Amino acid sequence: MRTDLAVIGAGPAGLAAALAASARGVRVTLVDAATRTGGQFYRQPAAGLGAGRPEALHHRWRTWERLRDGLAASAVRVLTDHHVWTVERTPDGFTVHALLGPEREEPVEVPARAVLLATGGYEQVLPFPGWTLPGVVTAGGAQAMLKGGLVVPGRRAVVAGTGPLLLPVATGLATAGVEVAALVESAAPGRLARHGRALAGKLPEGAGYAARLLRHRVPVLTRHTVVRAHGDDRLTGVTVAALDTDGRVRPGTERHLPCDTLAAGHGMLPHTDLAESLGCRLDGFAVAVDTGQRTDVPGVWAAGEATGIGGAALALAEGHIAGRSAAAHLRDTAPDPAPAALTSRARLRRSAAALDAAYPPPAHWAEQLTDDTVICRCEEVTAGAVREALDLGAGDERTVKLLTRAGMGWCQGRMCGTAVAGLAGCAPTPARRPFARPVPLGVLAHPHPQEGPS
Repeated sequence: MRTDLAVIGAGPAGLAAALAASARGVRVTLVDAATRTGGQFYRQPAAGLGAGRPEALHHRWRTWERLRDGLAASAVRVLTDHHVWTVERTPDGFTVHALLGPEREEPVEVPARAVLLATGGYEQVLPFPGWTLPGVVTAGGAQAMLKGGLVVPGRRAVVAGTGPLLLPVATGLATAGVEVAALVESAAPGRLARHGRALAGKLPEGAGYAARLLRHRVPVLTRHTVVRAHGDDRLTGVTVAALDTDGRVRPGTERHLPCDTLAAGHGMLPHTDLAESLGCRLDGFAVAVDTGQRTDVPGVWAAGEATGIGGAALALAEGHIAGRSAAAHLRDTAPDPAPAALTSRARLRRSAAALDAAYPPPAHWAEQLTDDTVICRCEEVTAGAVREALDLGAGDERTVKLLTRAGMGWCQGRMCGTAVAGLAGCAPTPARRPFARPVPLGVLAHPHPQEGPS
């Protein structure tokens, strides 16, 4: 069934956009890879798990209830378990190509007059010796296990890296009964103070997390980093150390923390694969948009983390603006601005920029990588192999990739791209990928699959 607007991604931005457009008479199809709507921020446990108080795992639960109930009462067609691998431009609009179900082998097409990309972001993890041990997970992965599966990754955890995501992960694990041995943050507290005005609206939320950490007696080690993870068959502990003002490990400050889980994360990066395949311009790592969240490709809008990492509240504001903007275009009516959302977006973008400046990764993290540290997990490329490629004259990610296969695996460089760039001493750049996810050759050989369910 042809739709007016295909919204790809059912997180906060996609939900807000779909509801705003549908309320203005636009036929909307909401497409998402998960089995339930909500995205990572509003990830829900399966009904069969019988969660008694799922709201205890979430921030802004009432906002989620309004979105959920609004979606149920709307005319939005929801297609879950649809893994979008590309969006094709056609003479009369676009065709969204997806793979259906957990096996991701059955192709589905969703024709649409316009497309709104709310594809979210993904975690950035900087490698360190031992990071491939069982028991080491990403910070977002630990949160997803808790929210979606009502399970914890271990009994004693260290949460480490940098960025605001570490706070809800540490407090969530502690509330679920995990002993959190430490929250290890590489940024210095003073960096937040420098951006106090822009972050004023975040203070109550931050104070709430701080109070919960104090209640659960979670030690907070600022300006510290994980030097090494220890263990043979699985994680048994980590060594952490203090950083000097230049971001280098201070000799003699190492300490060992026994644990069976390490949740590590160093911020997030926007998912831009679909936008890039459509030819949308990027601003750094993010999809460039105008005041109405329009990209420079006619008929394509973008909102949420894809346009810059900023959190759920900003994603909701951008999604609402994008949905109204797309609806006005599709109905050929005058622009329909949302003053409150515009004001909120401007304020939240300032906060996002301040947080980004306050939580940079350690400047000299690559110096801690031993030659046997795995950089590319998919292809098992080590830091030593990357350094050999540099000795042969490689000076950028692409040349390292050609010489070592780093970035040629299943994740297509999403996990290792930043690390390779750091070792090469060059600025990381968005990788151009023809498809947003792996596609069976049989699907490519049959270009006219069925349409999505009506």
